Amino acid sequence: MLGTGWTEVVALAAAYVVAVLATPAGISGAVLLLPFQVSVLGTPSPAVTPTNLLYNVVATPGALYRYWRQGQTGGRLAVILIAGTLPGVIAGSVIRVELLPSPHVFDFVVAAVLLPLGVWLALTRPSGPRDPERPARLISVPVLVILAAAVGCVGGIYGIGGGSILAPILIGSGRRPAEVAPAALASTFVTSVAGVVTFMILSIHHHGSVSPDWPTGLALGIGGLAGAYTGARIQRRLPDVLIRRVMGILVVAIGARYLWSGLG
Repeated sequence: MLGTGWTEVVALAAAYVVAVLATPAGISGAVLLLPFQVSVLGTPSPAVTPTNLLYNVVATPGALYRYWRQGQTGGRLAVILIAGTLPGVIAGSVIRVELLPSPHVFDFVVAAVLLPLGVWLALTRPSGPRDPERPARLISVPVLVILAAAVGCVGGIYGIGGGSILAPILIGSGRRPAEVAPAALASTFVTSVAGVVTFMILSIHHHGSVSPDWPTGLALGIGGLAGAYTGARIQRRLPDVLIRRVMGILVVAIGARYLWSGLG
């Protein structure tokens, strides 16, 4: 654990760097910041999960505002995703506190999220414009709500809003990235707020570290807000494939480390 005051400084700087690297690859910095909190900042379990959700609450409004100014609100897709992820994240938060409070068991959860995401980043290419003559195989609304609920549950357990998982699935099904990005981000913001509130309620009836670490979470969010803006600005200057390969290898390496720790 870092000394008083230094934890917030290191958290802000790390969140900025992680967001600069993660944003061009199309993933949330929250995915990588949770392992950083556990290994470097020493944020206790299960408080590390709502602290990570607090990062999303602070870091995403800037991007949402930018999309809104561009006329991209997510529309009906955002409503559908929120309808599924909202109850999912509440369920996931309860599962995290009641069934998965142990840091040792949580190592497996971290590995289960990071390893598939890292492989997907490393082995796939960014999707280009869809051929208008090729019909999209869109996921039906009932299936999409169920899928969003499952992803929201994972988000409540791990500490991410779920957009990083939903976005590639939706784009792969044929939806346009311009439609998916604001909808997934809106879902991430709403479910992260709900997750933080749920953990705060759960902390009333539980002893130990259940509620978010507010100074650390706010510092992470402010750093992520600035880093995401910078990452979006430099995205066009960097080769997409190289970004995804490097990030994928990094995410797989971190996931493997946590898998090894859990097995040990």
